[in-house]
Amino acid sequence: MGSYVDIDGHPTWVDDRGGRGAPLLLLHGGLSNSDALLNSIGPGLAERYRVVAFDRRGHGYTADTAAEFHYADMATETVRVLQQVVGGPAHLVGWSDGGIIALLVALKRPDLVHKLVVIGTNYHYDGVVPAEMDPESPLAQELGNAYTERSPDGAEHLETVFSKSFTMFGSEPTLTTADIGHITRPALVVVGDDDVVAFPHTFSLYDALPEGQLAVVPGASHTVPLEQPDILTGLILNFLDAAEPPRTLMPIRRARPASA
Repeated sequence: MGSYVDIDGHPTWVDDRGGRGAPLLLLHGGLSNSDALLNSIGPGLAERYRVVAFDRRGHGYTADTAAEFHYADMATETVRVLQQVVGGPAHLVGWSDGGIIALLVALKRPDLVHKLVVIGTNYHYDGVVPAEMDPESPLAQELGNAYTERSPDGAEHLETVFSKSFTMFGSEPTLTTADIGHITRPALVVVGDDDVVAFPHTFSLYDALPEGQLAVVPGASHTVPLEQPDILTGLILNFLDAAEPPRTLMPIRRARPASA
């Protein structure tokens, strides 16, 4: 069961499922909450790992503040959770905004990251296919209901959270492939074959990661953890359990020197 932990003076909802394996921190998507991943891929991952998740400021059970949303602040929040709750380095599994945060933490504090999995993740805001969310769509309704059920701020604050989120989506993140090239930890990039993140952008993310791997999940959109949880869980477990670097019979990309 979850409980509140003081993170930089702010009560933050944390759910530590325990377990005897290495720690694994789940990082939920924007406008979402930790339950989305805990309930979809969490059970399968918890069989081998100590699964921890938390609701970022203004999400889930964690109240908002007057400050705007910025990915750098969310990365700092995540570092604090790794230090105070996890107690050290962990595998990071991030979906959408959570994947962006995982990339930033891997750049800022590589000592706190073992491996990272980024799902439906863009490293620059221009990598997302332009789209508007219909407030009457099933997804928007589900997000709104989940927020209302959990938020200490009440349903009336939902519009503020949406506004702050979409302002951030339109101007952040602003990483480059050169920045991504500094992430030395093994990383798995996962994307649905009909994701809101443009496929060329996803491929450039994978290609820029020195120790990157790529998985495209068929029949899936940006909400791949909810649509294909079993496939996604299998991909994550295989990646985390495998020795590095991968040994293949016909290496092409991995046959080239790291500096090439």
